[in-house]
Amino acid sequence: MNSYLTLGTAVLLALLIALAATALLLRRRQLQRGSSLRTLLDLADRLEADLKTCRSGLQQAHAVMSLNPDLPAASEQDAQHAIDAGLRALLQQRLWIRDRSPQASQQELDEAASSMRSTRDRLQPLLQALNQAQRDLNSAMREHIRRESDT
Repeated sequence: MNSYLTLGTAVLLALLIALAATALLLRRRQLQRGSSLRTLLDLADRLEADLKTCRSGLQQAHAVMSLNPDLPAASEQDAQHAIDAGLRALLQQRLWIRDRSPQASQQELDEAASSMRSTRDRLQPLLQALNQAQRDLNSAMREHIRRESDT
């Protein structure tokens, strides 16, 4: 009888340990999903800010260039279409996050975050080039204004 009691206690203890381990695993997955969703939303916000910065920079550049007929015409409309397409794609991604993320697997969440990181990584050199072009354009305009005032 005593051995049955000891065996029963051991089985009960093993079940409690298994339940506790399962609860910890589920909690860890919930925390990971929450972290993944926050990361996705943060990446979406950053990507949107990058695209809007790019749009603003292009608008400024076009405004400056339109004042000087000597400067080559920029394909502002093509650039604007590209930025608008990026913003539309980002909106689609935000809708996916809203509608599908609750049922998405961790792998799908990770892939969405990776895709946004990749897009931001590709956009960064373009933003840097745009900033440099803006500086160069401002410098050229100052030089042009200086030459105009000297004559």
